[in-house]
Amino acid sequence: MAHSLCGSLASAVDAAGPGPVLVASYRPGPDEAELPDPLRRSAFTYDNALAAIALQACGDLPRARRIGDALLHALGHDRTFGDGRIRNAYRAGPVAEGPALLPGWWDARQNLWAEDGYQDGTATGNVAWAALALLNLDTDAPGAGYRAGARRLLGWITAHAADGRAPQGFSGGRDGFDPAQTALAWKSTEHNLDVHAVAAWLHRLDGRPEDARTAATARGFLDAVFESGAGAFRLGTTPEGRLQPLDRVALDTQLWPLIGVAQPPASWQRSIAYAEAHLAASGGFDFNEDRDGLWVEGTAQAALTDRALGRTQDADRLLGTIARQVSPSGFLFATDVPRLTTGIRIGPASTQDDFFYFRRPHLGATAWGILAATGRNPFTGRTLE
Repeated sequence: MAHSLCGSLASAVDAAGPGPVLVASYRPGPDEAELPDPLRRSAFTYDNALAAIALQACGDLPRARRIGDALLHALGHDRTFGDGRIRNAYRAGPVAEGPALLPGWWDARQNLWAEDGYQDGTATGNVAWAALALLNLDTDAPGAGYRAGARRLLGWITAHAADGRAPQGFSGGRDGFDPAQTALAWKSTEHNLDVHAVAAWLHRLDGRPEDARTAATARGFLDAVFESGAGAFRLGTTPEGRLQPLDRVALDTQLWPLIGVAQPPASWQRSIAYAEAHLAASGGFDFNEDRDGLWVEGTAQAALTDRALGRTQDADRLLGTIARQVSPSGFLFATDVPRLTTGIRIGPASTQDDFFYFRRPHLGATAWGILAATGRNPFTGRTLE
């Protein structure tokens, strides 16, 4: 499976254009002639960061660097801000000189150019994932500016997302349109794991005490949100600072601490059993506890985590499930159902859960499939034995 997915990912990079490129996150599903306007030109930063790491796992450093160089350009050429942030999405295709283009579409009904507030925003976790991609690239291309880029991204997080309310950690980032974006006051377990991984990696490289402090703060948040009675990680905190209840959980939150923290406590491994008891679906895993379908990306994350924990048979079973979700395009489908719920609201203005996955070929799922099949840990840049 890895060879086939690597070839599809390489072809997608080449099709995106010459030079530094960002790859569109989605392709039309089986019953779609084209994507909805907000997704048609959208290259999500998280998906592209994963794609760069996956291409390294494929042994394709040149194409991985094309995406990494595009992320570096976006970091240094924002149309509004010069503070070291990176947006949640950019316009897919070649990255030209000048400000990095954001996604958008012509809204004929309103007779205006429209953009999406989430895509224009800056989620802390996405900043950290861009940094992880650059740190992975730095292992094979030192001196190319990737480490400096990762350090600048972490600098944005510590300057703009540090939240001293107990439990201390890093808040969600910024949402909305330029220039008056909304600060997100909630703290995410997933985001804090990402921040910990970046800061710990930079500390290993450079030994700066400020990185050790950042890593420790984010790690402390993870300790605070682990519910020892249930053996599960909470989603994080509400905007008011209260711990999220355990009646709403997410799969990635149960998995990533086990592969993103060096020598995690043995008690954390209970989150695997929790996921199997509460999130298993369709031969793999759902995103959340309603179990309304297969989340392919998350199932690949579980396969990689199982491999890291020596659960080889479980990993192989999950990889078999993933292999049955290859689309005619060569990418993995995001899900096996027409619409998969997550229980998450995209932005602060949302009045109901509105973040869904659809049965469309997905760049992020494809990248995670490669990482699971090759055993590449994106949080450390190391390949599992």
